[in-house]
Amino acid sequence: MSGAPHRAELGWDDIVARAPNLTRHFRLIRSKDAGPFMLTTDLFCHDAEAYARAVDAGLLDVAFWAAAYDQDPSVVEVHPVEAISAIKVSFPRRVVSGDLPDTDITGGQQYARVVEALARTALADP
Repeated sequence: MSGAPHRAELGWDDIVARAPNLTRHFRLIRSKDAGPFMLTTDLFCHDAEAYARAVDAGLLDVAFWAAAYDQDPSVVEVHPVEAISAIKVSFPRRVVSGDLPDTDITGGQQYARVVEALARTALADP
């Protein structure tokens, strides 16, 4: 699969309405810094079945993550952690952590971009 299918026609209100449906699959979606030069996004699924649905939706595909975070696919690393039903994704920060133009020193707010991207997939269907 070339990335999870996107519903580009969705407006912001639709995305906001669909995002809570993601809790059926994920118990935690977070982002954080991985040192001053990298960001990491973690998706923790409820169980092996939810993890399988996430994998089937294309979330191991680098293209999905590159599009969600406006990154070149060659710099995105996707790490499936099947033993704990999780997916870890790392990529370079656009601004070094703590540099003057940095607006999120810990990277903790960057998960919103993946929630928006996930809300456009079938994983957020009612």
